[in-house]
Amino acid sequence: MPTIKANQVRKGQILLIDNALWVVTDYEFRKPGKGGSFNQIKCKHHQTGQTKQMRMTSDETLERAHLDKRGCTFLYKDGDSFVFLDSENYEQYFLGAGLVAEAMQFVRENQPILLTFFEDHAISIDLPTAVILKVTEAEVSAKGDTATAEKKGAVCETGLEVRVPGYITANEFIKISTETGEFLSRAKEEDLA
Repeated sequence: MPTIKANQVRKGQILLIDNALWVVTDYEFRKPGKGGSFNQIKCKHHQTGQTKQMRMTSDETLERAHLDKRGCTFLYKDGDSFVFLDSENYEQYFLGAGLVAEAMQFVRENQPILLTFFEDHAISIDLPTAVILKVTEAEVSAKGDTATAEKKGAVCETGLEVRVPGYITANEFIKISTETGEFLSRAKEEDLA
């Protein structure tokens, strides 16, 4: 496994600590007025969500996890698991709701997606910056309100609830940011491909 110095750690990196995967949630370099400088690193255990804080000098090293990415297709939800099909070897992978439930509100059935693997085990999904989803329910706007900046509630095909402009109706396609969960624009069904 590749090693990195504590001052090279950045938010979002996945580290291997005591044979477990930890996601860096925060990093800060500190130089107090008295004493030596240090790196304050906050991590979250990949599966349990347990948090850990470490105080390290810049010369100390950490193991960075070697991760692979593979193209897969989301097939369906099976109980508490989400089932994905590898696009190359047609192998199926099951990811538990605890790992990916929050991200899955942006993924529709049969959508191509990248899965992240550690030692041939699927551990997470990589979302694009924006996705296109179909609106299944939309609140009714008062007549004449479509020109204002007022937003109304809508529900997408995946169950994602989002605030949309008044002119959006059910059965329309919209583009949504996966980082913020906010409405970006109208879209067309052809844009899904």
